[in-house]
Amino acid sequence: MKSYRKELWFDTTQRRQLINITPDVSSCIIESGIKEGLVLVNAMHITASVFINDDESGLHRDYEKWLEKLAPEKPHSQYDHNGFEDNADAHMKRQIMGREVVCAITKGELDFGPWEQIFYGEFDGKRRKRVLVKIIGE
Repeated sequence: MKSYRKELWFDTTQRRQLINITPDVSSCIIESGIKEGLVLVNAMHITASVFINDDESGLHRDYEKWLEKLAPEKPHSQYDHNGFEDNADAHMKRQIMGREVVCAITKGELDFGPWEQIFYGEFDGKRRKRVLVKIIGE
């Protein structure tokens, strides 16, 4: 069994941002040479997420509204965590959206349904962030 590891780095430009990282993960699979196996993709920051869904702008706006209802950013004073930082809402949003995904690799490609894409969800951005890609298989 082979193993492959790579960190993907992103410079986020907004506090909250969704980035389609499917092409990056697909490139990692090609680099790894693994044809049959699994890929783990996880956020390396406690205020970020990796998840699978449709790459549709209306859905992305719906996520923003929904997450803001569940864990509103302001007022910052509503959270005990907010003192030195003002990112408690980002921690909550990450819990909702999840930390990682594990995907099947078949014949050297992501084994996805027709609309599935991998996203990096940033909830406390405007700085450099990273995602871990770990692939195992044959």
